[in-house]
Amino acid sequence: MPVVYPTFYYQRTAHPPHPWQAELAADWRCRDRLIRVPTGMGKTLGVLAAWAFHRLGRADPTWPRRLVLCLPMRVLVEQTEAVVRDFLQKMDRLWDPSTAPTPGRVGVHLLLGGAAPRDWHLYPEQEAVLIGTQDMLLSRALGRGYASPRARWPMESALLRQDALWVFDEVQLMDVGLRTAVQLQAFHPPREIAPARPLVSWWMSATLQPKWLHTVDFAAHLPALEQTAVRIPPSDRQGPLFAARKPLSLVDLPRDNDREAAAWARLVLDEHHQAEAGAYGRITLAIANTVDDARALHSALQAALKKQHDRPAPQLHLIHSRFRPHERRTWREQFLNREACTPGVDRILVATQVVEAGVDISATALVTQLAPWPSLVQRFGRAARYGGLARVTVVDRQLNERAALPYEEGQLQAARRVLEGLTDVGLTSLEALEDHLAAHDPAQLARLYPYDPLHTLTRRDLDDLFDTGPDLTGADLDVSRFIRSGDDRDLHVWWVELGPDESPAPALQPTRAALCAVPIKDAGAWLIGKDSASSLRAWIWSYLQGKWLPLKNERDLIPGRIMLVDAAAGGYTPDSGFVGAQSRAPVQPVPTAPPTPRPTLEQSLLHADSAQDHEDLSELAPQDHYKTIAFHGYEAAQEAEQLAAALALPTPFPDLLQLAARLHDLGKAHPVFQAAIVNRAPALSEHQDLAKAPGAAWKRPSPYSRRGFRHELASVLALFEALYQSAPDHPALLGPFAPLIESGALFLKNDVDLGHLHATRSAPVGVLAELCELAPSDLDLVLYLVCAHHGKIRGTWQPTPDDQNSASSGPHGELPLRGVHQGDRFPATALRDATGAPHLLPELHLHLDPARLGLSPRYGVSWRERVHNLRARLGDPFLLLLESLLRVADVRASIRHTVDPTLTPDRPPTPCTLPPRSTSSWAAPPPRSRII
Repeated sequence: MPVVYPTFYYQRTAHPPHPWQAELAADWRCRDRLIRVPTGMGKTLGVLAAWAFHRLGRADPTWPRRLVLCLPMRVLVEQTEAVVRDFLQKMDRLWDPSTAPTPGRVGVHLLLGGAAPRDWHLYPEQEAVLIGTQDMLLSRALGRGYASPRARWPMESALLRQDALWVFDEVQLMDVGLRTAVQLQAFHPPREIAPARPLVSWWMSATLQPKWLHTVDFAAHLPALEQTAVRIPPSDRQGPLFAARKPLSLVDLPRDNDREAAAWARLVLDEHHQAEAGAYGRITLAIANTVDDARALHSALQAALKKQHDRPAPQLHLIHSRFRPHERRTWREQFLNREACTPGVDRILVATQVVEAGVDISATALVTQLAPWPSLVQRFGRAARYGGLARVTVVDRQLNERAALPYEEGQLQAARRVLEGLTDVGLTSLEALEDHLAAHDPAQLARLYPYDPLHTLTRRDLDDLFDTGPDLTGADLDVSRFIRSGDDRDLHVWWVELGPDESPAPALQPTRAALCAVPIKDAGAWLIGKDSASSLRAWIWSYLQGKWLPLKNERDLIPGRIMLVDAAAGGYTPDSGFVGAQSRAPVQPVPTAPPTPRPTLEQSLLHADSAQDHEDLSELAPQDHYKTIAFHGYEAAQEAEQLAAALALPTPFPDLLQLAARLHDLGKAHPVFQAAIVNRAPALSEHQDLAKAPGAAWKRPSPYSRRGFRHELASVLALFEALYQSAPDHPALLGPFAPLIESGALFLKNDVDLGHLHATRSAPVGVLAELCELAPSDLDLVLYLVCAHHGKIRGTWQPTPDDQNSASSGPHGELPLRGVHQGDRFPATALRDATGAPHLLPELHLHLDPARLGLSPRYGVSWRERVHNLRARLGDPFLLLLESLLRVADVRASIRHTVDPTLTPDRPPTPCTLPPRSTSSWAAPPPRSRII
């Protein structure tokens, strides 16, 4: 029997859908949408239910498998998570993270600064709901994930830029982030051009204006979006929300006459006492525009309540974004939810913009500072949210242009002019006002909703973000200007108790509960600027060196970065949040879980991705389990086959992905890698082709004799040289240029070994035969996937500081590259072909030619040109997906509890065949280690 949406919705919510929710779900095509619905009308449930109905209920594969809920502020995230989990639980589709993912179960993942980065990226074939702030989600989509390890950036970007339905909630609060969201949608390659899965965006707000989405790149899509926009027509504007009355008062309280906010506090108390207590208690919500103003008002209210003796003092709470989650976690249970609004409650909440959206409370009195009109509309929605009556007072502090920040003075004055003509700000009055302005005064409506972000993401900007490698100083392209403007850019401060002369250990890593979001300018003033004290000690994490380095200057203050600070430096109190130099009292650190005897899968992967030298993935083998390069590669190919089938990759990508999987760890035969396994079992002393070994077998603390060595680069160079030795005239090498070289048209004739180019050779066998049969573009893709399978060497090859400081060099003085030297001997190594049969790759000497610009006399076009051509052919999202799939296959193969038959005592140390690959349709992978 077909699933009917009203029934589907009612069974999960116990009430029928709003008409707008039914309208949204009635469209069986998943396409870009504008959703303009007043606050309190169930926007989160509406979009969640529509996606779940089609993707899960109807099992429609044309709907994206990932739902991405992008919110402007972190205070909204936990509440949204609760709604999502409850809905999926009632569908019996919620994935229990203590078990292995299975088809049909939906994972719910938070992406927040400092949140344990669950391994959602390891299951690209599973449905998932991702919830996070615009900072965490947009930075990941752009390939520069805040608070995410560098090597994970390509994977997260891949999964967020395709097969995803993005819902941008409360877009009026997103600033430049909204413009970036629009541009990401505009630049997604059409399906007929590139094989990437669709990317769909829904933009949602009570005050949404279509013109906010206008850019040169997206303009052509706007007319269709406006025609299909979801709105509440006048005929449907009925019920308790539209009947609620909210009489308005406008009060002038100039800041110059009220520096300590005492008069403001008296006004709040007067409004609180005059408000009628009802079924939801007596709750006054006082909203300030800045954290400093909210703190001042809160302090003034505390002082006033101490002098009040004629009645019981109400509860008083301060709410803003500069608290640690450790302190914030009780807010929702105690006072920021509908269940906390009960008869007899007597409460005053002092807050900033963080309560403008997603906070399910109903205030009986609202006292808000004058703000831009979109913000005021959201604030009005917190009053009489469940119907009835609420007193609303707007306070004009009469600020000059500088003091009006984070808003513009003109925006405040435009809002005031409208307020002067209103006596009520209930939903019916506001909708009537906007209908009137749209029909009779569109210029005034435009002034109420200005939008002119400072930065716009261009195609060139997005293209430049594909490569994720740092420059020689460890710095990156800054994406913060595309996510938030000005002083809204945050980093995360983590207070840790350290001894007077103690430095943080590299293994020390934070939990989300311990991190406090702090504006970069405030962190700089506290730790570096004139407010700082010389005794303050702070550190930042270095990807290149794999350790905490002392904070040096303002250039180290990067959005999303985690800053470790000695708890003795102060700067934070549990009651006020981050206060910087106003408090020198030591901060009580958030307790952390004791280390586990053996790192979990999540911990190992996080550590591996966080620094260029870390090789934890090679140590994931179970106790006493060793695996050869050939065996591990073949198991990775089996995992790749399952992934390709689950995602229905088009031909020839499944075969190319499997081939890359069989080859990806070839570089581990390099002597530098093998020498790192110092405590191998005695029976394996002759094996110089190990890919996996237990943790106890590895050299400590740093395994490699060459700092910065990357085995995946050795893999690619070995494949280049093997192909050159077997078929130098291959179209992907010198073949297209041979006539020009011989004629002298190219200045390479004296550098090319013409005798080798035309020598007669026996036909290649095994994986070499497979490589020789590939078209140039397919060969380049296999090589790229092999190179990028750890996310540490991808689009460009450049030496690190360790390479430049190396005492060794090639035979002609060449600098090493990621620990690989020109002319390195590479031993003969066994690999498996597509049938599982072993073949020996002959001994080789590695050459760094692909790193050069222009034509190489050995391998033809440069690495940079090969990657450029791949990106042009496949599009960045799909290329990112393919490299992510190989990484997932590698991880899954690495934690298989299987025995390498090559290494069993009764067999000689030579490769042997595996059972045939499964050709059945995808099934759930076997249970594997999980993070609880």
